[in-house]
Amino acid sequence: MAESAANGEARGGGVPRPTNPMVTPLLTDLYQFTMAYAYWKAGKHLDRAVFDLYFRKNPFGGEFTIFGGLEECIRFIANFKFTEEEIKFLRSVMPTCEDGFFEYLSSIDCSDVEVYAIPEGYVVFPKVPLMRIEGPVAVVQLLETPFLSLVNYASLVTTNAARHRLVAGKSKNLLEFGLRRAQGPDGGISASRYSYMGGFDATSNVAAGRLFGIPIRGTHSHAFVSSFMGLDEITDKALTSSDGSNKCEDFVSLVKNWLTKIQDGSSLRGTFGETSQSELAAFTSYALAFPNSFLALVDTYDVMRSGVPNFCAVALALNDMGYKAVGIRLDSGDLAYLSVETRKFFHSIEKDFGIVGFGKMNITASNDLNEETIDALNKQGHEVDAFGIGTYLVTCYAQAALGCVFKLVEINKQPRIKLSEDVTKVSIPCKKKSYRLYGKEGYPLVDIMTGEDEPGPKIGERLLCRHPFNESKRAYVVPQHVEELLKCYWPGNSSNSREELPSLHEIRARCIQHLERMRPDHMRRLNPTPYKVSVSAKLYDFIHFLWLNEAPVGELQ
Repeated sequence: MAESAANGEARGGGVPRPTNPMVTPLLTDLYQFTMAYAYWKAGKHLDRAVFDLYFRKNPFGGEFTIFGGLEECIRFIANFKFTEEEIKFLRSVMPTCEDGFFEYLSSIDCSDVEVYAIPEGYVVFPKVPLMRIEGPVAVVQLLETPFLSLVNYASLVTTNAARHRLVAGKSKNLLEFGLRRAQGPDGGISASRYSYMGGFDATSNVAAGRLFGIPIRGTHSHAFVSSFMGLDEITDKALTSSDGSNKCEDFVSLVKNWLTKIQDGSSLRGTFGETSQSELAAFTSYALAFPNSFLALVDTYDVMRSGVPNFCAVALALNDMGYKAVGIRLDSGDLAYLSVETRKFFHSIEKDFGIVGFGKMNITASNDLNEETIDALNKQGHEVDAFGIGTYLVTCYAQAALGCVFKLVEINKQPRIKLSEDVTKVSIPCKKKSYRLYGKEGYPLVDIMTGEDEPGPKIGERLLCRHPFNESKRAYVVPQHVEELLKCYWPGNSSNSREELPSLHEIRARCIQHLERMRPDHMRRLNPTPYKVSVSAKLYDFIHFLWLNEAPVGELQ
């Protein structure tokens, strides 16, 4: 794996280190260490705890989320170990703590931790644990902040990418162009990785391409076009044909001849006048450098009066030499109108000069695109084949954070609950199993949580599903297929077998498959139908018993 080589030797059973070398046991909040010391001081540090990692609300006003970040969490715990330098630093910031505590920290790893998780790339929903982490309470507490950091953004940007894929449709290419706009290098690398996982086809990020095997794409900028003054700057004008059988000594003249032919063509005569010769020089120079992958940015000066005609002249000259140009990119203006007019221009070229397939030349659009602009383009009608999306994708401009939480649900086999006046913040206690129940049409109907010791739902058996906190919301379900969601990804000292971590390409395919499996009304942009998340009748009763047991009784005077 490229990732393994990039991150050095692994210590955790062959699992590579985290992609980002900054992900170490110190990448956490101070209060995790102060709690760990207090646990240790009280002799509670070895108490067996169970924590759930979940989120409370779907992002972007939608009704689904994609789970991302699991692999990095497993990499982290597989290689969890404090170095001498890290212990020395902790001594300096916690000078009142006893030496025995730092000796304890030096000794710990995650060999006694168990991690159960929904597979990465699945469609997931609020309240259902994405991960269940079991182990000594002090150790698991130290995992809280890094796990949340690794899952929150990963899931958010994967979901954002998936939403862009849904609005663009299956047939369009989606290109992630966000590195320069991302929140720093790690944000850029993560965005490329998880955008691809969420359904994008390629990235402009070369480092992400090397690390993760993501296809990389790119052409040139406006600066390249405006750097040329005229055709006389091109000194090496020769181009060998694609099959090597002949050589054109003056490709520039061939381009100029084609521009004249286009101007005089029956369909396009009078549609444009003199084009920018500096732009023509830039296009010609770029085509000489990359004859097999010529794609031009055509809006530096004027799209229809210069950029598109100049591109076509170069593309036709390349065609004479056995090469096929890729297409154009539009980065400003009325993208719907310009794409339609450009397509008409391409069809006219095909008709006038008999160049089969020229009318289907690729049109890529960029320029601060997002879900809303793509949806608007779809409604207006456009001829764009690929969308290059940056700022709104990688910064998750529409929502800053997912808001995952990490809550204690059991300690020493005693269920625990977190109460709040805001019912959405009340946790669901005890160690649980989670299932996805499917209906007759093959769509998921409901996710249900049960106590760990409860028998699981069975195909064809009627089951009462209850809303965790609203007693009037309940329904019977007769599942046609039952899927247990939590799999063992880190068994610790248990006898459970460990799930293998799939490749990024496999996770991407899984994500696309699960999106297609969902009922369309859950996935639509406007007023999506909420997906049902429920608990078993037994777990519902226990939640409310524990709630009443833990909540203090008021006294009126």
